[in-house]
Amino acid sequence: MRGCAASRPTTSELIGQLRELVNTESPAGDLPHINRCADLVAASGEAVLGRKPQRTTGGHLLWRSEHQRVLLLGHFDTVWPAGTIDDWPFTVVGDIASGPGTCDMKAGIVQMFAALRGVADTEHVGVLLTADEEHGSVTSRDLIEREALRSGAVLVCEPSTPSGALKIARRGGSLYRLTARGRAAHAGVDPHLGINATIELAHQVLALRELAGDGTSVTPTMLDGGTTTNTVPERSTVCVDVRAWTRDELDRVDRMIRALVPQHPEATLSVAGGVNRYPLTTDVTMPLLDLAQLAAKDIGLAQLDSEHAPGASDGNFTGALGVPTLDGLGAVGGHAHARGEYVEVSRMPERTLLLAALIERILAVSP
Repeated sequence: MRGCAASRPTTSELIGQLRELVNTESPAGDLPHINRCADLVAASGEAVLGRKPQRTTGGHLLWRSEHQRVLLLGHFDTVWPAGTIDDWPFTVVGDIASGPGTCDMKAGIVQMFAALRGVADTEHVGVLLTADEEHGSVTSRDLIEREALRSGAVLVCEPSTPSGALKIARRGGSLYRLTARGRAAHAGVDPHLGINATIELAHQVLALRELAGDGTSVTPTMLDGGTTTNTVPERSTVCVDVRAWTRDELDRVDRMIRALVPQHPEATLSVAGGVNRYPLTTDVTMPLLDLAQLAAKDIGLAQLDSEHAPGASDGNFTGALGVPTLDGLGAVGGHAHARGEYVEVSRMPERTLLLAALIERILAVSP
């Protein structure tokens, strides 16, 4: 692994690249900002790989290898709206970098390209960076699955756990929109003539709570309903987030949500959505974890830990296809999706070397 060690990036170099990427905001669904960030990411990748990426509808960037053995997977969209950088600028205080998207997952992108500089031959390495992961990967899923099936292994550069552990399992997730419909009436004059969709939905929200189980969460999130303050609501909607460790659990909750019955005999319910991604399981991660632990020894790192992570990533898609997948290979940090999200900048060089060493090991054992 001398090639990796020789190309060890400095912390200051990585911080400089991270600062530029974080300052180029990329809110999911905001195409002008996504495109500006894509321009920056594309230039960074081209400088390392020597080839321009394919830019697909939705702003996704793909550096495709003709004989692809390894796919590096990530996303450059964030949950933060445009302008967040103005009141929460990128900062580095001591060992901690913070700012919108720093941990999830722009530091991982910086490390990814830095790692590729240390790989002797990138001919068999593909890179896919998507622009809609934070919105459920609706437009990128087919692309992710297609490229994964062409690869011998998928390395996901989402952040590690705060302790630096890799992620060898992830819960799967489902998204639903449950809509109750009733009948409008004047709220002050004759509310008894109406069928209140919000009251109906309140009953259903309580019913949803009963669908959760050990390790399975069923969480009502966004609510919407009614038209005016003096009208009995004719329609009311709740979004529901479901997470589970097994495919069977996701399917169980899916059946039960679709079987919900209106409490009011004249109200109706409709359900949109369903299973978004099945869990990432250890049967597809453990072989790569073994290689990652050997790679860590190659560069003189301590024993590499692993954990089960409750959140989902695009690695769920690739793992569900049976493609060997390992997650959490990005930056060491935490508090994703919160104003306190952070990265330990002193660990960015070692994680860069780890990724490079792991790629080299996979290429060495791949046919």
